[in-house]
Amino acid sequence: MSAVIKVEHLTKKFGGLTAVDDISFDVEEGSIFGFLGPNGAGKTTTINILCTLLNPTSGRAFVGGYDCVREPHMVRKAIGIVFQDSTLDKDLTAYENLAFHAYIYGVGRAQVRERTEDALRFVGLLDRKDDLVKRFSGGMKRRLEVARGLIHRPRVLFLDEPTLGLDPQSRTNLWEAILELPERHGVTVFMTTHYMEEAEVCGRLAIIDHGKIIASGSPGELKKAIGEDLIFIKTTDNASARARIEELSGLKPEEKDGELLFTVQRAESVIPGLLKTLAGTVLSIRFERPTLNDVFLKLTGKEIRPEAQEDSSIKEEVRAYRRRH
Repeated sequence: MSAVIKVEHLTKKFGGLTAVDDISFDVEEGSIFGFLGPNGAGKTTTINILCTLLNPTSGRAFVGGYDCVREPHMVRKAIGIVFQDSTLDKDLTAYENLAFHAYIYGVGRAQVRERTEDALRFVGLLDRKDDLVKRFSGGMKRRLEVARGLIHRPRVLFLDEPTLGLDPQSRTNLWEAILELPERHGVTVFMTTHYMEEAEVCGRLAIIDHGKIIASGSPGELKKAIGEDLIFIKTTDNASARARIEELSGLKPEEKDGELLFTVQRAESVIPGLLKTLAGTVLSIRFERPTLNDVFLKLTGKEIRPEAQEDSSIKEEVRAYRRRH
């Protein structure tokens, strides 16, 4: 597959703050690509550059083959966007919001009704098309924004923290729609998130922290790279079992909630030996594969920081750039 997004040595500085620090990556057409990292890591700044809402300090970015700085109008025709903050007109109906967007993007009058109803049907809101948006729940508004982003048939749909603030059921409903986008609409999805379970569904991820990409690959590849499984074992005498494990393997188990736990390579090959070593004393034994949170912890030395906030200077520059353009 060809790359529909190409980023080369992209950097964005705000005074003394480097929000994006010399990053490079490609996104294949027809894929779901995830930008994983805490708020304030540089995700939103990068997406704003790719959507032509900010100019980079240095480096280049291309979407659909168009230069984001030199050909912003062509880039805008090729993309749809769902921002973190809702931009729907709450005093219009669902249908009117989508139809207005279609007219702005030059969709022919004869196609507006068909495309609008198709988009509403896709996100499960066709039966609410004549309802005012101000009566919608948060999850319904998010789905409507996805529908709006598709109305002009973009090549790339950008989703900036698409499920932020939604309840679990609303998140599930939204994700059912997002996962169908590449196959049903031929759309490449570029999304930012700090939710690990959402990142799991992406075909490829880039993990970003403090403006730098620190790892990239499929979720499976990233978890395989840290290569350690976590074994949990409960025995009739955990103190004796811990001493025996340390003596024979050099491993140093910790104890938590009545279980000994420690990491190993390929747990399935280690467990038979443990059962033999601790014969007659094992009450239970299990193991877990690494999670993306484990990957982030291994690479950064800390868990993801959902409480961190994007620097206010970034938001102000985006607002100023929109006013100028």
